[in-house]
Amino acid sequence: MQLVLDLHNIMRWAILLFGVWTVLNGLTGVMSKRKFTAKDSRINLFFMIGCDIQLLIGLILYFSNGWWDKMKGGMGEVMKNSYDRFFTVEHSLMMIVAWILVHIGRSAVNRAGTDAAKHKKMLLFAGLALLLILAAIPWPFRTEIARPLFRGF
Repeated sequence: MQLVLDLHNIMRWAILLFGVWTVLNGLTGVMSKRKFTAKDSRINLFFMIGCDIQLLIGLILYFSNGWWDKMKGGMGEVMKNSYDRFFTVEHSLMMIVAWILVHIGRSAVNRAGTDAAKHKKMLLFAGLALLLILAAIPWPFRTEIARPLFRGF
């Protein structure tokens, strides 16, 4: 299971890279009023695929590391412990909402009629998803739930 956790950590960095790339691409597209191209669509697609892979890895960890069992055992106890609450409820819920936003955003971009609308929707949905992802990561400075920046190295 350590290998899966290490993979989840590595994917975090890929997701952050693709997320920042998508947001910056949307921002520059909005500001420069440039045409929405296949390259713009691919950047958005890479972010979505990265999030899909990360979700699958996260679900494997969630169900194999006992978080689901803790939740089934009683939410009262889970909610009293900040570490358990974060990984059982907060991290999972925020990441799933971010994943949903990425998918809704991709669909909205594909349906948008104008290049400007496509860039705006990409910026909005990817930006919101990235903010949620950043909030849900157990950064080392978050003492109660801290995880190292790079696992297994």
